[in-house]
Amino acid sequence: MRVEFFPCDSVTEPRHWVRHEEGLAMMLGRGSIEWGSKRSSMERVDYAAGDLGVCPHHEEKWVGLMNTPHLQLIISDGALMAASERKSSEVGLPAYRQFADPRLGALMAAVDAERVAGFPSGRLFLESVELALAVALVNNYAVRPSPGIYRGGLNPARLRKVVELVHAKLDSDLSLEELADAAGLSRTHFSEMFRQSTGQSPHQFVLHRRVDRSKELLRAAEMRVLDVAVACGFKNQQHFARVFRKVCGVSPREYRLEFAHREQPSAAEQDAPFSNRSFGPLPDELSRASVSAVLAG
Repeated sequence: MRVEFFPCDSVTEPRHWVRHEEGLAMMLGRGSIEWGSKRSSMERVDYAAGDLGVCPHHEEKWVGLMNTPHLQLIISDGALMAASERKSSEVGLPAYRQFADPRLGALMAAVDAERVAGFPSGRLFLESVELALAVALVNNYAVRPSPGIYRGGLNPARLRKVVELVHAKLDSDLSLEELADAAGLSRTHFSEMFRQSTGQSPHQFVLHRRVDRSKELLRAAEMRVLDVAVACGFKNQQHFARVFRKVCGVSPREYRLEFAHREQPSAAEQDAPFSNRSFGPLPDELSRASVSAVLAG
């Protein structure tokens, strides 16, 4: 998927455009665009922020005034065909000059926020959004929509292959295609079945595994936070801190300090019997109450 941003354009002289790819546009502010199939019959369309438009491939049009900033996403034919489960031929989308769709709008807003931040989430995020956009477009707007509904989840062998790939390449910019190939499925089929198996999208799953790995490295205390971020596949330290706080409720530094504090026994603990000292975090499968009961017994 290609992401393009168009600021307000002061050019008013009509220009002839020929589109060879499917485009989905979202207006980022109020403004107007003049366009039409003929130079002599262009119409002016007034937009509000959040309005959407579909520009189908092979469309020829004349464009004049374009004084509204907008985001345009170029959806690949491969994503559209995957969404419709077609092995060949093109998926036809009609032209929509102006419409509203809350789901498409939310997905495009997420891409715009990613663009403004400098695309810190990597290829997997954009490919996941592209596939979600393609499924919504095919199911709701294509000339011959395909429901694309899948039941059940990945079998244990396929799921294991995907999880092993994620763990082996956590420091890499994983793509949705790589994960789908590991499962031997199309991207659309894989995404639906993976969510049913794990309760998470592939992108969410990878983010959580990266956070899990980062917690192990932060507890080791030998690496800088920046080095931990890079080793776990985050684009930069800011992106790492934002995702870590969202998942864990604290920053990486706060987590490291809290863990170090738990590791350091107090004076009272040092004078206490051996069995009452704290020697680190308890395993996830054991609660403090259960350990206390064992010690009391």
